[in-house]
Amino acid sequence: MDLIWIIDAEHWPRALLRAELLERGFDAVGFETIESALAADPSRFPDAIVLEARNQELTPARVAKLFDLRVPILLLGGAIDLNDPRLRDFPWTAIVHRPVSLGEIADRLTALR
Repeated sequence: MDLIWIIDAEHWPRALLRAELLERGFDAVGFETIESALAADPSRFPDAIVLEARNQELTPARVAKLFDLRVPILLLGGAIDLNDPRLRDFPWTAIVHRPVSLGEIADRLTALR
């Protein structure tokens, strides 16, 4: 089963996406921050990551730690978040602009399988 990390500072969007992914057969785990995700059980690194830019301190150093895992990363965000020049040089698997449905995010992850 594919393990997906959902990193989102807001509880309900994170919980709803997790529920959608579980319904589609993924093993999804939610985290509030990049640091809390990276502190998770090292024997269960993800197969992909969904990173919500809203309410995160996405410094290049923090984001680089996620890319060290060498897994696909989908970046979600609004216009202001996604226009941050510090995020442009990362090799995102996909950049998804809000508003977006949970189904669309799940479809993107399903396509990566």
